[in-house]
Amino acid sequence: MAARNEPLVLGFETSCDETGVGLVRGQTLLADALATSMAEHERFGGVVPEIASRAHLEAMVPTVHRALAEAGVQASDVDAVAVTAGPGLTGALLVGLAAAKAYALALDKPLYGVNHLAAHVAVDELQHGRLAEPSMALLVSGGHSSLLLVPDLAREVRSMGRTIDDAAGEAFDKVARVLGMPFPGGPPIDRAAREGDPTAIDFPRGLTGPRDAPYDFSFSGLKTAVARWVEARQRAGEPVPVADVAASFQEAVADVLTAKAVRACRDAGIDHLVLGGGVAANSRLRALAEERCAAAGIVLRVPSPRLCTDNGAMVAALGSRLVEAGIPPSAPDVGADSSLPIEVVTR
Repeated sequence: MAARNEPLVLGFETSCDETGVGLVRGQTLLADALATSMAEHERFGGVVPEIASRAHLEAMVPTVHRALAEAGVQASDVDAVAVTAGPGLTGALLVGLAAAKAYALALDKPLYGVNHLAAHVAVDELQHGRLAEPSMALLVSGGHSSLLLVPDLAREVRSMGRTIDDAAGEAFDKVARVLGMPFPGGPPIDRAAREGDPTAIDFPRGLTGPRDAPYDFSFSGLKTAVARWVEARQRAGEPVPVADVAASFQEAVADVLTAKAVRACRDAGIDHLVLGGGVAANSRLRALAEERCAAAGIVLRVPSPRLCTDNGAMVAALGSRLVEAGIPPSAPDVGADSSLPIEVVTR
């Protein structure tokens, strides 16, 4: 249970297509309200920024009201407001910032513009308690595949590796489209892969050669290899074994992500790894990470699938850490930064 004297933080997340509003007291999650515009983007095969921004505008106030009701608190009980300032879609970020600023101003409370990626790390504390510092974090989502060294979550986060081209989530979406599956591609590929053979097709593992960057990621070549393999079968008039393709593709992604994460931990002398981001809900990625971390003596921490995806709880969690650490709040005119570097935990 949260102590009543711990600060109550209201968090806003609007970096992409999810309108998230969370309430956190200390390390206790009180409410996590979410509205999604995913159905509106599905027919386009990807997120349309203008549609996402409009959906945030329409969903914002009702989502705040649902969060307050779920937590059993009033807006006047809030002690601080946190909001994603970047990275993300500029228009979507601006909607969240405008809402957060309005609540902070109306309530006369401090405002924290926070980093979306650091928030994905912070959310794990709501489920597993205080993060061991330093820790390593592997964040895998539609727009990012990142390896982060976290000496101090409130003050210092360093980039160890990043996406060079397509992130893992983007590759899932594009491969799903090739296989005739709906958007977003992660869940249907995960389901199909359960009936397939992950060793059926030897798809490439990008950036794993001796001269490649040891912690960076590239899934563009893998995506292209899958598309060409499927097209070759179709040209030959042969059936496409969808389950085997899904399982083999998924295995290639999980193999690269977990191998590089374990290597980064070993090289940096870190024995705690946090797995987060929307793709962290993938069953094979979670299982392989658990297997390899156990073999390497690394403690693996993975939030529940709901907390892995974008949500307001993660922003409130990071805001809570910043308040506790005595970090100065952001300026009232803090702006959106679609490419906010991970080294900037709060603006």
